Amino acid sequence: AANKTQLPASCFPFPYQPYNIQEEFMQALYSALDQGKVGIFESPTGTGKSLSLICGALSWLTDYEEKKRQEAAALLQEGETTLSTPAAQSSTTGSSAEPDWITDFVQKKAERDLVSKLKDELKRKKREERLEMIRNNVQLKYALKRKSCEEDEAFKLLQLSKEEKVEAPGDQEDEELIVAEYESDDEAKSKTEDDEDDELVEEHVTKIYYCSRTHSQLAQFVHEVQKSPFSKDISLVTLGSRQNLCINEEVRRLGSIQRINDRCLEMQKNKHGEKKQHRDEAAKRKRGPAKSECPYNKASALHQMRDEVLGTVHDIEQLLKLGKETHSCPYYASRLAVPPAQLVVLPYQMVLHEATRKAAGVQLKGQVVIIDEAHNLSDTLSCIHSAELTGAQLCRSHSQLTQYFIWFYLLSRVRLICTTQTGTEMLTINNFLFKAQIDNINLFKLQRYFEKSMVSRKTAFYISSCRDLFFSVVYNSCAIPSTLCAVPPADQQGSAESEKVLSASPMMQVEGFFMALTNSNTDGRVVVHRQGTLSESSVKFLLLNPAVHFAQVLKECRAVIIAGGTMQPVSDFKQELLFSAGVGEERITEFSCGHVIPPGNILPLVLCSGPSGQELDFTFQNRDTPHMMDETGRILSNICNVVPGGVVCFFPSYEYSRRIISHWEANGALARLANKKKIFQEPKKANQVEQVLSEFTRCIQRCSQDGGGLTGALLFSVVGGKMSEGINFSDELGRCVVMVGMPYPNIKSPELQEKMSYLDKHLPHSQGRSPGQALIENLCMKAVNQSIGRAIRHRGDYSSIVLCDRRYSRPATLSKLPTWIKDRTSTHTNFGPAFAALRKVRNKSYYVQYVHSKHCIMTNT
Repeated sequence: AANKTQLPASCFPFPYQPYNIQEEFMQALYSALDQGKVGIFESPTGTGKSLSLICGALSWLTDYEEKKRQEAAALLQEGETTLSTPAAQSSTTGSSAEPDWITDFVQKKAERDLVSKLKDELKRKKREERLEMIRNNVQLKYALKRKSCEEDEAFKLLQLSKEEKVEAPGDQEDEELIVAEYESDDEAKSKTEDDEDDELVEEHVTKIYYCSRTHSQLAQFVHEVQKSPFSKDISLVTLGSRQNLCINEEVRRLGSIQRINDRCLEMQKNKHGEKKQHRDEAAKRKRGPAKSECPYNKASALHQMRDEVLGTVHDIEQLLKLGKETHSCPYYASRLAVPPAQLVVLPYQMVLHEATRKAAGVQLKGQVVIIDEAHNLSDTLSCIHSAELTGAQLCRSHSQLTQYFIWFYLLSRVRLICTTQTGTEMLTINNFLFKAQIDNINLFKLQRYFEKSMVSRKTAFYISSCRDLFFSVVYNSCAIPSTLCAVPPADQQGSAESEKVLSASPMMQVEGFFMALTNSNTDGRVVVHRQGTLSESSVKFLLLNPAVHFAQVLKECRAVIIAGGTMQPVSDFKQELLFSAGVGEERITEFSCGHVIPPGNILPLVLCSGPSGQELDFTFQNRDTPHMMDETGRILSNICNVVPGGVVCFFPSYEYSRRIISHWEANGALARLANKKKIFQEPKKANQVEQVLSEFTRCIQRCSQDGGGLTGALLFSVVGGKMSEGINFSDELGRCVVMVGMPYPNIKSPELQEKMSYLDKHLPHSQGRSPGQALIENLCMKAVNQSIGRAIRHRGDYSSIVLCDRRYSRPATLSKLPTWIKDRTSTHTNFGPAFAALRKVRNKSYYVQYVHSKHCIMTNT
């Protein structure tokens, strides 16, 4: 039956004539938002999912705001008529049997309600007028005329944490490093202060929060908004980290995100301290010269930039440019823009992690959240809320606190469980607390102490300001025995690993770990990994129940949309993340569509054997045999002989990739492959990915123009690696994707074993399989689907997908492929028929190239 909130396709503004599946997508999305549903939306990459999300969601938001305006106007008109009509008043009074004081109270309450509604309507009108004025670029300098009280509001938003300053005579540098006094039992006063400060925060309008995994994915989404019909009317703000948005070169040069955060907050504090000095001349004379402040952190400039951000849609690069032009900080200006913005674009963790949410000024109550690229949402939640603490960080924390004249006995207790023996142990939270002898500590009060005292940041500031002294004291006169620490001496600090250890504040790692222990005993485990020395050992909190942290998002939001290219198997996804979070089946809605490409534009093949008849069984016991590696080389050689352009080959792991390529180098198979395709390999460092992709692309373009011996390029990559997600191998870059084996996770991993055990205990069994077994299969096929989805990127694209392993032919495995791939997949027990099908694709590709060269439209002929 047609839904009452379903709109005709013509009601959705769109930059071009939408595909049928896009129209269906937008109608289903509109209905889900209007009814406050939790929607699971599956739309393959290349089907215009982003534009469908934008146009469907913003159409709903536009209609919702107009509906609220009409309701408010009608209600106000009715109220004014009722209160202003003497006849109505006397009628009400005369017909009531209540005493006069009750009637008078009811009348005054109605008047107060009306005044409140009038104020809300006035605020809304002023907000709309201001946004309209910004968009028309009229008198932007009005921001300079704001009341001085807004200066206090800016300071509130510019501080991530608050502290009680200890005023005492002496040097300002020493004073800034003193841990604020805090009484953990006195919670009521702090709560009152927080409530008072909350009144300064601007009211949030109804908005849509759109989040995705990476900044590049967010930038792509913003570009789609800029191309949409809503680009001139929507107020959008993009949130990011300081590392992405800082324009202060002095701070950016620090490199690591932790050092950037610390330096930024230090400059905030300097600014706040300077403000207090101006109020007290005596204090100003005592404390000497002012410390450095950030020149981009001025309230008037921040407000001006906020208004410009709201007036025009900007991506992060444009925000940085605007910040430099206005001499204003993009990081804080974007946060000031959150309350009045209609669309907020931000990374996953800013929505899914409560503390980060609060710090960014994100309020979910009654709002809409769209989570895109959500195929790994469960893993993302687990990762965000897990915490690891290494022995080296523990040593540094102990040393810093010792220098700071604080003997934090909590840390020395943790040392007991890290140094007794070698091996790995899995503990419940309670057992860990008992073994560490810290079960008598109230972790919630400890959390409050960390927040109010700011001890983590204070120690970081102290050590950074005395770095040379730090190295000489910590590593030469460490209170912990050197046999336990094994921390590298000063002359070895240049190594990559030591830099990684030193780049983050160790006390913040300690803080994060102990805060993770506040989870329920049944929802997580602590993995204790012991080595010969404390610095090589570690403790890690593993979250087993991601639904417990997702539940708050689902409860607060008006509607939540979970979207992805493939969300299969949806039943397991709902069970683990939605039902476990208390969401009923009646609130869940699902939408899934096929691909926009014609059926003939994709050729998925399952190979059960190779050219010589060798059965393809890449199980752990068989994949390292010479016969299996030789057969894989022959398969790739045949593919490269007939497929033009780019071929991307995915291996299940980095280690197997290294072994099989070394084998091919030894037997000459790699040289034979290089005669047809130039060989590229996925780089080890993330910052080299762009360079490899550029060279890969140039090689393919050059080969298509030269027509020489090489027909393109072959790229070796790894499932779950740097090129298995977020990289587009469209058109000639990915005419064939080869999957060697099945990328099952390491089932012997203690973390995975514990996760499987947890699921088996808490989730129901279905179709003769346990939830733990389903987890293994799902992790494998999610990785496969992400990798093979790199090739088909738009309606006119085409590609072959070759799955090399007989296990892919199992019905249960095939069922986990995206529908648009599964329905077109053919299984081949012999290599010959599969090779013949690939040759047909080659002939079609030549035909398509010819047609494109004639500027014609590709058909299915």
